[in-house]
Amino acid sequence: MLTVKNIHQYYGGSHILRDVSFEARLGKVTVLLGRNGVGKTTLLKSLMGLVPIKSGSIEFDGAPIHKRTPYERARAGMGFVPQGREIFARLTVEENLRMGLAYKSGSTPVPPELYELFPVLKQMLNRRGGDLSGGQQQQLAIARALAPKPKLLILDEPTEGIQPSIIKDIGRVIRMLADRGDMAIVLCEQYYDFAQELADDYLVMERGEVIARGLGKDMEAQGVRQLVAI
Repeated sequence: MLTVKNIHQYYGGSHILRDVSFEARLGKVTVLLGRNGVGKTTLLKSLMGLVPIKSGSIEFDGAPIHKRTPYERARAGMGFVPQGREIFARLTVEENLRMGLAYKSGSTPVPPELYELFPVLKQMLNRRGGDLSGGQQQQLAIARALAPKPKLLILDEPTEGIQPSIIKDIGRVIRMLADRGDMAIVLCEQYYDFAQELADDYLVMERGEVIARGLGKDMEAQGVRQLVAI
């Protein structure tokens, strides 16, 4: 579904991404790990077109997309849940969900499935996003990205600042979405145990480079926990 080949990216004179290549497979969770400041978020923003790459290529669903705008990538079927959630605090839960459908027809309904995945959102449809707890806001951010039914879901640190019970709910939803087989998922995560539990494939980054990769089931045997320990 997603093929990244030899991408490089710079901020000023700093070489942020160095020859990064990987694939995200349909029906699988690809986990991206690494300490703070190694380029993980920059990589995700590059995938979405929020940060331009200097060289290399990004293919999505068989077509090159590295020269497309972020909104063109969204229309093509890429969904993004940014670090920090970035929901609209003054809009209601329902209005936030409808923002995920912004490029669809105005009559496009919010998929009922979202309320099955995150029941708390149905109870709070008319509450402002800024009045939700951090965990509820994270569920809202994921649901907003899922509203247009993307073929690729990219999540940046979804467990950051979230209570353990909601982390479990988010993990359950991610696994369920992958197991349906019609979506690829790229998950950037600091919480090792959460990442290991969900990973079908993994990548470890250091100083802008991929220094290790493999199957999720092999992470412990291959010493990934030590590679990402602070």
